[in-house]
Amino acid sequence: MSRIAITGSTGLIGEALVASLTDDGHQVQRVTRNPDRAGADDVVWDVGARTIEAEKLEGVDGVVHLAGEPIGASRWTETTKRRIHDSREVGTRLLAETLARLQDPPRVLLSASGVGYYGDRGDEVLTEDSAPGDDFLAHVCMAWEAAARPAADAGIRTVHPRTGVVIAKEGPLIDKIELPFKLGVGGTVGSGRQYVPWISLEDQVRALRFLLDGDLAGPVNLTGPEPVTNRELTKALGRVMNRPTVFPIPALAVKALYGEMGADLATVSQRAVPDRLLAAGFTFVHTTLEAALREALDRPAA
Repeated sequence: MSRIAITGSTGLIGEALVASLTDDGHQVQRVTRNPDRAGADDVVWDVGARTIEAEKLEGVDGVVHLAGEPIGASRWTETTKRRIHDSREVGTRLLAETLARLQDPPRVLLSASGVGYYGDRGDEVLTEDSAPGDDFLAHVCMAWEAAARPAADAGIRTVHPRTGVVIAKEGPLIDKIELPFKLGVGGTVGSGRQYVPWISLEDQVRALRFLLDGDLAGPVNLTGPEPVTNRELTKALGRVMNRPTVFPIPALAVKALYGEMGADLATVSQRAVPDRLLAAGFTFVHTTLEAALREALDRPAA
């Protein structure tokens, strides 16, 4: 049995990971901002005040750091962008420096990142060796990953799971597009040629556990083996929901509604592939987007 500390444990991925670990008999310590909801073994931290209950992390086997301000919850004002950036860079540095100072540090830190690292890259195939982009999210991801350096310098195996779009019922994609498709007004966004680097929630959790138990370090793309274009995603969702997909959504309309956030999340193209996961022997449960969508929406194949 392992003892794993997790930040962001109440988020979509965090909740699923906690359930998976506890179902298999592992002990989970939640790293939480809310002392009133913390259990006796949980770790309370305050990123703004730069405080954390370090003594409770002594002897932990692994740490999974998922916490960060949601990037798709609202339009990006300058204040919102600063919160997104600081919640990742400042929180990660606090955690990494704390782990580096422990007498009995963890053997592994999974410090989350995202495919936003690559920026808008058209149809270029993106592996973990690809250069970073030059937009807001790319700079956030670079700072996010760099902030974990103190842990790596202290000899803790540090992994940066660069997660794609997680396909789940409450996930960021289906949450936003399910209703228009149900109403029969779903369609491609912009040109439809932009690539969407998806991964099912089940495979996301399985990959995180694979990284906890394995020996990989550095960046690892957590994306499905077959990235698809927005047009292909639209057609797949139409088949799964048995709805038409004939109403294209202009990119300008997305930007008008959601500003820079909408443009970055809906129209950029990231053809990211999981080279390092596959080379290490990881196998996917959901190898196609349609299979992941059917699982998430409980729509079995005919």
